[in-house]
Amino acid sequence: MTGDGRPVEEFTAELLAREVFGPLGGVVEIGAVNATGTWRLADVSLGDFLDGRGAEVDVLLAGVRSACAFDSTTMSIAWDLGWLRPHDVTAASLLLWSGGLTGVPAELESPAVVRHMCRVGADLQLTRLLHASVTAAVTARTEAKRGARALAAACTLSGGPRPSDVLRLWRVAHLVHVLRPGSDASDAGRSAFRAYEHVLTVTFGD
Repeated sequence: MTGDGRPVEEFTAELLAREVFGPLGGVVEIGAVNATGTWRLADVSLGDFLDGRGAEVDVLLAGVRSACAFDSTTMSIAWDLGWLRPHDVTAASLLLWSGGLTGVPAELESPAVVRHMCRVGADLQLTRLLHASVTAAVTARTEAKRGARALAAACTLSGGPRPSDVLRLWRVAHLVHVLRPGSDASDAGRSAFRAYEHVLTVTFGD
């Protein structure tokens, strides 16, 4: 049991879900900005964006639920975080999603800076989303073929890089650290991560 009386398994599922659904906020907000084609924040309507992309959101969430074996309570965290409800998209949030790479220029809301933050943020948050999803799936011991669909949906939603590009970023940013000799991953865990890498490579190519 955890300190608040919940089973350890429930607490672990919540932590894993927050790791997955945190980056989802970046994917959705960046997707809404990219969809304007102007990269002017005044033109962004997250409500309109989500209304028009409902099918893609459903595919993404269904893929996450299947791959990560999240139950209904755990899946509700995606809604509780507020990313899938209409809200304002700010330059400050884009700066956060892009890891602060641009610094804080005087013209943070200029279309050129916003577009750059979106490009960087899409790379970063999709890679984090993929790693969190695979980690949750490995923890749940689901078979590897169940994760690819969610990745494709996330990439489409963001309007950012292709799934094959996200796969390459994930390999160098995360997978190599899981598989390095000194990591704390078990042999079974390493095998499971390798299985996901293989399936994703077959699905999306190098």
